[in-house]
Amino acid sequence: MTKTRDEIVAAMKAQLDETNAMLGDLETRAAKATAEAQEKYRQQIARLQEQSESAQEKLKELTDAGEDAWEGMVAEAEKLRDAFIHSFNYFKSQL
Repeated sequence: MTKTRDEIVAAMKAQLDETNAMLGDLETRAAKATAEAQEKYRQQIARLQEQSESAQEKLKELTDAGEDAWEGMVAEAEKLRDAFIHSFNYFKSQL
């Protein structure tokens, strides 16, 4: 069963929202670390936030895309989302 455009967009948005919420939790945990670790975590969090913003922007483009551009944009949006989630999970494992 293939997913509809709305289902794909909704699923991507849900994943990004969930990961962004968890990023907030990690920021709280990182604030409790040693001063040296905090700086390292701040840098990682800043990179994650940039990736999140890129994924959110791509999701908006995907939502606004016409049918002719839709297919090519789905793969690109999924790559950005996957990269953000992968980076987030790696960072989370380092805490």
